[in-house]
Amino acid sequence: MAGRARKTATKQRSEQRESARGLRVAILRARFNAQVVDGLTWGACAELKELGASAQDVEVIDVPGAFELPQAALAAARSGRFDAIVALGAVIQGGTDHYEHVAREAASGLMRAGLDTLVPVAFGVLTVRKVEQAVERSVPGPNNKGAEAARAAVAQARLLASLRPRRRR
Repeated sequence: MAGRARKTATKQRSEQRESARGLRVAILRARFNAQVVDGLTWGACAELKELGASAQDVEVIDVPGAFELPQAALAAARSGRFDAIVALGAVIQGGTDHYEHVAREAASGLMRAGLDTLVPVAFGVLTVRKVEQAVERSVPGPNNKGAEAARAAVAQARLLASLRPRRRR
């Protein structure tokens, strides 16, 4: 019976949506592939609003491209101004292997920024083979990956806050 109760509690908790109320969030928006990234940004902003974030607690910052996102994420995290960061971009495969290098370095650099600072950095960078795949993931609706990244950033910020050491009395 205890196992069943634990399973039910876990399922209910995973279905809950964390509140963004009071969190300061940076949305880093790569300017390259602007049409796609604008859709991701719209999704992230709409989701943060739905989760209770106030407009003054969300700052959208333009970054030249996906390759530059990790450095901007590290600077934003180290600034002390943000509780979470949402990194948004789109890397679309072309005729060379440039796509692979940019996608790999963006992913590993964003992870490194989060690990080095313990400020959540959500990965909202689309890495796709075709423009149509990027568009599908950036239009308004339940498949918008900007909204998904915003939810992940909020959930991770709340999780890390709950794991911080408590002061002894």
